[in-house]
Amino acid sequence: MNSCELCAGPGGAVLWQGSHCRVIRVGGEEAAAFPGFCRVVWQDHVAEMSDLTVAERKHFLEVVNDVELAMRAVVRPDKINLASLGNVVPHLHWHVIPRWSDDSHFPAPIWASARRPVPPRPLPTDDQLRVALAAQRKEPDEA
Repeated sequence: MNSCELCAGPGGAVLWQGSHCRVIRVGGEEAAAFPGFCRVVWQDHVAEMSDLTVAERKHFLEVVNDVELAMRAVVRPDKINLASLGNVVPHLHWHVIPRWSDDSHFPAPIWASARRPVPPRPLPTDDQLRVALAAQRKEPDEA
């Protein structure tokens, strides 16, 4: 499916990849505003969680949870937002977004207008996120 950007390419810097899904780091302005922001992307082109088998859904949500735990360990946000919208890109993926009470959009969603300038925060390296994610991903990539 060439018209789907998540089928045509990875969608960002790949931090981890299994046979069923991959974890990508979001870049650009979003990365500066929300350091460590990642997406968990299902490899095959499906639009909804209900397109997966029960085992696949369980596995996918375990990977989302592992990304959340890794992000909490590395960037230590005040809160993690999880979102699965798919309105613009109808390919199953979850956003794992670190949030701080003083971030540029708080308390609104990151897709709303910014309320204040982006505060300076250290950007974690891809390697820091990979190591933290590998520590969480102790089980094989099976569904």
